[in-house]
Amino acid sequence: MGANTSHASDLSENTSLKALVGTESITENDPFWNQLISFTFISPTNSADSKLLEEAVIPLAKAFIENNPRTGNFGALVRIFLGRTKELKISTECKDQLFIWQAHNALFMIRCLLKVFIRELSEEELHQHFCYQERAPGCCEETGSEDLLEELLLNLVHLIVEVPLLDITYSILFEAVTTLLVFFSNQLLHKDILRDGLICQHIMKGRCLCLTSRLVKTLLYNFIRQEKCPPATHIFEPKAEGGLLYGLASGVASGLWSVFTLGGAGSRAGIDQEDNPLPLSNQSLLLLLVLANLTDGPDWPNPYRQAITCFRNTQDTSSLTVEPPHTFQINFNSLYTALCEQQRSDQATLLLYTLLHQNANMRTYILSRTDMDNLVLPILEILYHVEERNSHHVYMALIILLILTEDDAFNRSIHEVLLKNISWYTERSLTEISLGSLLILVVIRTIQFNMTRTRDKYLHTNCLAALANMSAQFRYLHQYAAQRIISLFALLSKKHNKVLEQATQSLRGRQADNTALPDYAQDLNVIEEVIRMMLEIINSCLCNSLHHNPNLVYALLYKRELFEQFRTHPSFQDIMQNVDTVIGFFSQRLEQAGSDLSVERVQEVIMKGAQALPKDRLKKFPELKFKYVEEDQPEDFFIPYVWSLVYNAAVGLYWSPHGIELFSMDSG
Repeated sequence: MGANTSHASDLSENTSLKALVGTESITENDPFWNQLISFTFISPTNSADSKLLEEAVIPLAKAFIENNPRTGNFGALVRIFLGRTKELKISTECKDQLFIWQAHNALFMIRCLLKVFIRELSEEELHQHFCYQERAPGCCEETGSEDLLEELLLNLVHLIVEVPLLDITYSILFEAVTTLLVFFSNQLLHKDILRDGLICQHIMKGRCLCLTSRLVKTLLYNFIRQEKCPPATHIFEPKAEGGLLYGLASGVASGLWSVFTLGGAGSRAGIDQEDNPLPLSNQSLLLLLVLANLTDGPDWPNPYRQAITCFRNTQDTSSLTVEPPHTFQINFNSLYTALCEQQRSDQATLLLYTLLHQNANMRTYILSRTDMDNLVLPILEILYHVEERNSHHVYMALIILLILTEDDAFNRSIHEVLLKNISWYTERSLTEISLGSLLILVVIRTIQFNMTRTRDKYLHTNCLAALANMSAQFRYLHQYAAQRIISLFALLSKKHNKVLEQATQSLRGRQADNTALPDYAQDLNVIEEVIRMMLEIINSCLCNSLHHNPNLVYALLYKRELFEQFRTHPSFQDIMQNVDTVIGFFSQRLEQAGSDLSVERVQEVIMKGAQALPKDRLKKFPELKFKYVEEDQPEDFFIPYVWSLVYNAAVGLYWSPHGIELFSMDSG
């Protein structure tokens, strides 16, 4: 790249880069290397600039693939970087910015070349390019003395966990995380899930293994800290004496800042900083999700998943008889706060799901919080804007709710949290509502959206399971929430009658040519399953907390005719008994109270009647309880999902959509 390069379009003509990828070997002590890595370049942060960079690098990388077996220059470049990393921690302590800058530049070049290598080469061929080394003029052989690929991986992990996050180290830490992401990006180019590859082996059971817990902890803290790109003026302030630049062109100094700000002030790439001002936090989270979802090896488990499963709170002073492998401690309060603040992104929601599902310590901590609204409200907002979210994000939000509703204390406490003026809930002005009633409203709205648009049985099932888990603990439902429960039942009833009518007409009008009929029986079966589930939810509330829910009784009485048709239906007779009993009991009391009753008077009669209804009048049913269980081979869902997030959200990385095999581009 050299001292004067500043734009992607200049790369193909750059003399230093031409020499690097050319046919001549360059020894590691040649002054060329010092010049090569003392360049100024605006690291891209948006997809447009990343695409320009990729297109400029491709011809250089292809030439390198052809010539490197003879020159070994790629291995030399890697060793130049490794030589710099050994002094990186000391350089940080001494604030040796020039040294850090050169190490960053070397790694940036390695990452750009690697990305194309991975696209063009098999993993075995990639490994060979790390092994080629000059032996004699015009002859280059593979060397077995060291595994340079593993050495680079180990150094990247060391760099991430050892070098403190400061203004002067932000860019090189970002680059190290990004390079590790690139190492695993081969998965994007394959339809099948990759298992047990060489890079996975190095990272999961090689010399990197002992750093597992520290890497997971550091990536989590990067996410927690949410550090923005440091401003340019804090990064590099040239000193008056000329020695700092090692005699390079004076034009270098003015451009150094941009390297560290990842396309900061004044650059086109800087425009995207408004959308993603936290590149290190974002990239660290993506790498963490990639590592956590690597598949187990034939005879070893994924250590990163183990670390995520068992880490504990720094406040936890208890000692375990047997320490789980790769365990560590982290500040749960800080992690919880970051999770609450970042739920607008798919990747933060996926991290929350992963922790709730897999880490019992974190799940217990989250459920013990008294400010659960800070976490639940962003999840509800995701579901409320279901039309704008991708289906995977909606699924994750819904499963999070399902996991939370498995806990009875959660189901009770959400009705005690009062909220005022929920700005994003626009269908109706809710000046005051409990978190529990709002949750019911949003889940019912999701069911109704799904019925009219996507008709996804999986979505229905999870929505209804969450409502069922909560139903025995419904308390003082908001009148609008009570109305919506009965309105949903009305909608289902109407749909049931329509499908029944279509099935009947279809049978009557069946033509002699024996054309295939729509499967109305299956449609009817699905609707009846949902109707039964809704009746069970209503029944559970009436049996367990009738006296706490006068608004639900009021809504039930107001729409009592809806339930007539199901009284004698064989699928619903048993569950209709209690609904009938409640409707009959309260109807009689209202008749005794007189005619033309005001709403207030009706509510008064209901309140008194709820206290008077003998509990033994209602038949007991088994408690409704549903538990989320991950499906077999969850990697078939999660690995494509994680990589679709990397594809769409990684900062400064671009992949051509034509080469993506792992997922279809409309879902990516």
